[in-house]
Amino acid sequence: MSAPLKRPSPNFGPRRDGLRPSLVVLHYTGMDSVEAALERLCDPCAQVSAHYLICPAGRLWQLVDEAQRAWHAGAGAWQGMQDINSRSIGVELANDGETPFPDPQIRVLERLLAQIMARWQITPADVIGHSDMAPMRKDDPGPRFDWRRLALQGLAVWPEGMGPDLPLTDSLDRIGYPPADADKRLHAFRARFRPWACGAGQAQPREGAQDRRRASAVAAGFDRAREVPSA
Repeated sequence: MSAPLKRPSPNFGPRRDGLRPSLVVLHYTGMDSVEAALERLCDPCAQVSAHYLICPAGRLWQLVDEAQRAWHAGAGAWQGMQDINSRSIGVELANDGETPFPDPQIRVLERLLAQIMARWQITPADVIGHSDMAPMRKDDPGPRFDWRRLALQGLAVWPEGMGPDLPLTDSLDRIGYPPADADKRLHAFRARFRPWACGAGQAQPREGAQDRRRASAVAAGFDRAREVPSA
């Protein structure tokens, strides 16, 4: 992977309370072009930014130094932690939210994630989507994003299969989802871990046994991924 192109954004500040990056948050831009996304992420009036932006062809820009607090996550939480901007590195993928993510873009993301995770000792369980930490407001990176591909390389968590039929709320709490309307949390969970239940034009029923069983398997997978190895 070539060194990122520098496109400094003025939209950043110091990380608060001595926090350092312990999460990576993945986004899609939801805009018509990478040029429009760059303009917005670097517009001081917009007051939004990210550390990195990757275009569909695989070109990579760095907008904010990793040590600084970019303004990408907004209100939300993960595992009970607030101020996600101070705790995370934000990566934007130029995508309209409807189009599949091209292979060149994902290959660059994979290499970038491996480097970020090594630099900051970030675990696969701490690579999340914007909708994971803000299910009331956000849908990105959406059901077209291939989390399983990242997990196969140790860059995210994707437990396979189903678990026992346990209360959905308890499982989503264990995974790390913040409090939100039940339908919003379910939608965020499905988009990441049951994307086949989010097809275009497909009815979105209330939770069912397949949601509960999948969520219990995912919760157990996150529990395992977070275990601290004994000395």
